[in-house]
Amino acid sequence: MEEFGSDRSPLPRNMIENSMFEEEPDVVDLANDSPSYPIDSPSYPIDSDDVVYEPRSSRLLVRGLGENDLDEDEEDYESSARLLGMSFMNRSSNQRSPASSYTRQQTPGSCSMPSARTMVVGVLILVLVASMAMVIYFLPGCTFTKSGCKKANSPMEKIYPISTSGELFPWTELRLPASVQPVQYNISLHPNLTSMTFQGNVSILVEVLQETKKIVLHSSDMNITKATFDSKDVKILEYKPWQQIAIKFTEDLQKGKYVLNFVYKANLSSRYDGFYISSYADTNGTKRVLAATQFEPLAARKAFPCFDEPAFKSTFLIRMTREPEYTSLSNMPKAKTTDLKNGLLEDEFEKSVKMSSYLVAFVVAEFSSVSKNVSKSTVSVYAVPDKKEQMHYALDTACKLLEFYNTFFDSDYPLSKLDLVAIPDFLAGAMENWGLITFRETTLLVGDHSSPIDKQLVTSVIAHELAHQWFGNLVTMRWWNDLWLNEGFATYMQYMSVETVFPELNMDSEFLSVRFKAFAKDVLNSSHPVSAIVNTPEQVEEMFDSVSYEKGASILLMLSSALTKEEFQKGLIEYLQTYKFANTESDNLWNSLTQVSKQPFNVAQMMNTWTIQKGFPLVTVKRNGTQVTLTQEHFLLNADNVTNDSLWHIPLTYVNDSCLNCTQVFHLRNKTATLKLPDQVKWLKFNYMSDGFYIVHYDEEGWRALIEALKADFKVLTHKDKASLINNVFALSRLGKVSFRQVLNLLDYIKNETETAPLTEALFQLGQIFRLLDKRSELNLASRMSSYIKDHFGSLMENQSWEQESSVSKMTLRAALLDMACSLDIANCSQKATLLFNNWLNLNKSSGIPSDLMTTVFKVAARTEDGWGVLLDTYKNSIYVPEKRKALVALASTQDVRKIIWILQRTLDGSMIPTPEFPLVVHTICKNFAGYLYAWDFVKENWDKIIQKFPIGSFAIQSLITSTTSHFSTKTHLMETQNFFNSLGERGSQMRVVQEAIETIKMNMRWIERNLETLQKWL
Repeated sequence: MEEFGSDRSPLPRNMIENSMFEEEPDVVDLANDSPSYPIDSPSYPIDSDDVVYEPRSSRLLVRGLGENDLDEDEEDYESSARLLGMSFMNRSSNQRSPASSYTRQQTPGSCSMPSARTMVVGVLILVLVASMAMVIYFLPGCTFTKSGCKKANSPMEKIYPISTSGELFPWTELRLPASVQPVQYNISLHPNLTSMTFQGNVSILVEVLQETKKIVLHSSDMNITKATFDSKDVKILEYKPWQQIAIKFTEDLQKGKYVLNFVYKANLSSRYDGFYISSYADTNGTKRVLAATQFEPLAARKAFPCFDEPAFKSTFLIRMTREPEYTSLSNMPKAKTTDLKNGLLEDEFEKSVKMSSYLVAFVVAEFSSVSKNVSKSTVSVYAVPDKKEQMHYALDTACKLLEFYNTFFDSDYPLSKLDLVAIPDFLAGAMENWGLITFRETTLLVGDHSSPIDKQLVTSVIAHELAHQWFGNLVTMRWWNDLWLNEGFATYMQYMSVETVFPELNMDSEFLSVRFKAFAKDVLNSSHPVSAIVNTPEQVEEMFDSVSYEKGASILLMLSSALTKEEFQKGLIEYLQTYKFANTESDNLWNSLTQVSKQPFNVAQMMNTWTIQKGFPLVTVKRNGTQVTLTQEHFLLNADNVTNDSLWHIPLTYVNDSCLNCTQVFHLRNKTATLKLPDQVKWLKFNYMSDGFYIVHYDEEGWRALIEALKADFKVLTHKDKASLINNVFALSRLGKVSFRQVLNLLDYIKNETETAPLTEALFQLGQIFRLLDKRSELNLASRMSSYIKDHFGSLMENQSWEQESSVSKMTLRAALLDMACSLDIANCSQKATLLFNNWLNLNKSSGIPSDLMTTVFKVAARTEDGWGVLLDTYKNSIYVPEKRKALVALASTQDVRKIIWILQRTLDGSMIPTPEFPLVVHTICKNFAGYLYAWDFVKENWDKIIQKFPIGSFAIQSLITSTTSHFSTKTHLMETQNFFNSLGERGSQMRVVQEAIETIKMNMRWIERNLETLQKWL
């Protein structure tokens, strides 16, 4: 599955980066005593009284308040803690027996005091009696029988949960028992798009592999009206917290095959998972509805009762009842359509290949399509009729990539059809359902007039999803702990395939930025291994992150570089052939690669060091003449009270000044090793082309030699090596290994740089620091950082063309430079953008703005009332998907607080902007000083509504938390963040991303403490 988000393919890292630097203000001027806003305020145009809102946390941050002042939120949290304690005490007291309570009574009269001897004797007797009573009470009754007690020979007795009927539920684990395996599903569905409900009937042929008295499977949010087992009525027990149902039998079921049948009804989901309802408005303003599915990871159980785990592979035969004006699609080709004579039609699809339940899919909609034949398969693209002209590029691209994969994997795509469907209201970026891939419109549709940079995104996502047809669908991970076998491989293949088939799209440089993004997540102590332990639904959802995707892809790139290309490809083919239609674990892949490798190392032993422990290594290089000492340690930014003896098997690559094209390899397996150079060299650069997943630190002489080499000739290193040096030195500065002065020393050469990768990396890092300072109201330093950026990049900014451009690399650089220039008002950028916007309006929005500059131009236009209104109209009425998305980003970048609150409201409730865009809107708002506090408070105060729309732990929730907190850098914000998430309990406090957010805030605080003085001195 392709993660959703702002153009996630995977997303450009500047959209959802989880790094230590995100925008963070400390103070803001706000109006006093503003009442809370109404969530149902009228739609735009906005009157002055329509949106009045003061975020509660902002009261802490009005200029002049100290960090230690508490607001009512913190008092509320303290009160909540006291109430929690009282509740616990009351609960404990309620559990006492009535006899345990007592009342002291004063008897009339008085008694004489007993003698000391009498008291001593009495106490001894009482102690003796009490001791005997305790022994008798605590010893089991069998102690006093003739036969005595039997010796225990089994573990502690299991405690069974209580089902909804009050009976004991016969299963005690989140994972299903392996004693029963599904063989074949026959599923009949009838969605009613008016009442937003559906009826279903599923017949499951199951095989009992071990004698058992129970069958346990999954079901969620459905009303099962009838259940039979081999045509006999049976009673269903349900345990809702685990979304499980069970059938108990009085006698053991013998090994063999049986038929389970369920008749049920349910509501079409409104939260973008399961079988859900979607809507859109056509060009005439008419509302249209459709039904679609999103089952990964745990939502097939919301559409039909099933064994909803990846290892329970089965075949599926699906029938769909629909109204005549709709089209229905599923994984397999349509076998026949039957007229039911009641105004309805029933489509029956061919029986599927053997696959996991999360890959089942169906769509019922009014769509248009275009098709082509490739090899033995028909490839089709579907979309709403208004956007039919935007489907052709996706069709051509899918056909070319399918041919490439058929050849590369030496295994043809196994189905006779492949549908790519653009869903107007879709949360994920895309979903790899076998034979029926679903996409966001933004990741599938582009017009003929779209630029190569727009096509780069669509091409990348299609390549990712097509790779899944082999890695994920044909061969599937056994459990979600090895999700990276699906997503890491699909991410690696998307970059490799597009670079091969579409070299003009410059995907190699995009892959470099993806590796930098993976570093930013994995430096945290709260990160997780690539192959991690997961049990709960929330833990499964959280596996869909940059560790599984980008880090997984990065370590595969490193491995492919350590092997020959032929060995790597042959190993993948061996893996796919051996395990097709089956489930695997990481070791299965390593074993396949080991069988074909002729390298002097064991693939499994090397790669296990990268998958079963979190993080990545820092390699320190110290040179003394021709002797080089190499040391590895865990690169961990927040290392307080953390002891770590992790070691990696690192295939170190390096080049030197004596032979720039002579890449050499040294395998570092131990903590320290020594490398002997054959001759004296001026400089060494390790991690050639940044193909390895590690960061390199040099001694003082090593850094000096590299910096001098770049100043003498900036072309002495490849663009990837220069970008990785810049990325590494900023990371080392955050770690405290180098001073920020050393960072500036390296960047001195950048004035002469012309290549995209190092320039965009430097801009990104400096932009993060600028926003951090700006939001802390370090206004003098922010101004000096702006001057530094202008000094080092100003001439490049001024020399950028505002005309159409064909090179993706040049467009990427130009977009980054001019976006920064306009945001800092450098080189008359805003005036030029305004002129281009006005020309576009005069041409009736038909042409005039290069696609790569459209977001920047729109953001400048959104600063004015008229411009914002024009862009809102563009968003509402444009049928061109890239243009629509860029208009939304511009709308959310406004500095007008009323508009910020309006767009937050309208996106969360979905009344004007589809709710799946909410994470993008929040992320965009949080990038700017004006709105980041409003977005944070909006998320807090609407948390319960948010988790009704997005599953806890999902990528959407991860993005919201990261966007709203990663720019904080004060103790006040740290306490506020901790208090809020601690107050959530089961509504989110247990998420890993919460720990990442807290850790990131602490790192921001530490970086500011360490570098503020240096910045004041050297900027």
